[in-house]
Amino acid sequence: MAQAGSRTMDVTFPTDEEILITRTLDAPPHLVFRAWTTPELVRRWWPGRRGEMTVAEMDFRVGGKWRYVMLAHGEAEVAFHGTYREIVPDQRIVHTEVMEFPGTAQDGEEGAVVNTVTFEAADGGAGTRVSIRTHAGSREVRDMIAQSGMEGGVREQFEIIAEIVAALA
Repeated sequence: MAQAGSRTMDVTFPTDEEILITRTLDAPPHLVFRAWTTPELVRRWWPGRRGEMTVAEMDFRVGGKWRYVMLAHGEAEVAFHGTYREIVPDQRIVHTEVMEFPGTAQDGEEGAVVNTVTFEAADGGAGTRVSIRTHAGSREVRDMIAQSGMEGGVREQFEIIAEIVAALA
């Protein structure tokens, strides 16, 4: 069984408009992809350790919509939504992501960033290198995301995903 947390996560800024997060997990790509794309598993990892997920809607197909809502530490509701643009099973997902603010539409794409998530075999196929490339559209938006506490939240997400895929193996 893999040891959860046995790998490190790297965060870099390859361009003025992008954030790149990478982490290798001790599970093959098909298991990591499954954890990333199965609503009941997403419910477990997406809020990290920062709250409880109350909505995990996923129409997982190109052109399909997704929406996640969590109650952060029992206080504030935080919601995001987007559209799947590209799906290559066990390899790649491209989707938009919009943070919802009170009074905004729950299905619009205004202000969307584009996330490209890749799942590459590592360690002879026993592991998976996950890369999340966020194209923010501007340096200002990139910096706002980077300063939002996102890095700590994504670290927590990866720790939980590592636990999930170890149990699936």
